Amino acid sequence: MSNTAESLECYTYKDYKCWDDGIRCELINGDVYRMSIPSLWHQRIAGSLYNQLCQFLDGKPCEPFMAPVEVRLFPHEDESDDTVVQPDVFVVCNKSKLNDGKVCLGAPDFAAEVVTPGSTMVDKVKKDLYCKADVKEYWMITLKKIFVYVLADGMYNETVYEINSSSVQNIPMSALPGCIIKLKP
Repeated sequence: MSNTAESLECYTYKDYKCWDDGIRCELINGDVYRMSIPSLWHQRIAGSLYNQLCQFLDGKPCEPFMAPVEVRLFPHEDESDDTVVQPDVFVVCNKSKLNDGKVCLGAPDFAAEVVTPGSTMVDKVKKDLYCKADVKEYWMITLKKIFVYVLADGMYNETVYEINSSSVQNIPMSALPGCIIKLKP
């Protein structure tokens, strides 16, 4: 993902939804950020997380999603909202947020980003947006660490897990009690 916005113009969801579907981008505070093609490592990590969430949530009311699915964190009825993100993996427990049939309208309960060198800055900005939107839990997964942010009293508490090439990390999820994710580098 590009570290800089595409233009000095401030865009809204109304603009965003008219753009070419072949160009993956996110809209953050009115700025456009192009998304790069994910690496194989990125896809393996995101896919593993998504598959484990699918298994855990089978038969439960919450539903997992994997990019490219759009999330309008602060939706406005007139589509003037200026933030549309595509978390690598996310979970929605409030089905009314999915009534649009195209995008998630409002904060998911859980969001995860698999961080690449080009997306680090944007993924940190997203952390603040997810906190403001009341996303219960946010993960930033890097090659060497997993940063887990759990919402408490309007702020994120951080736990860091080291990634060791010889072991699997078992990470409990606060947003989904009883769910333990096993991530192997």
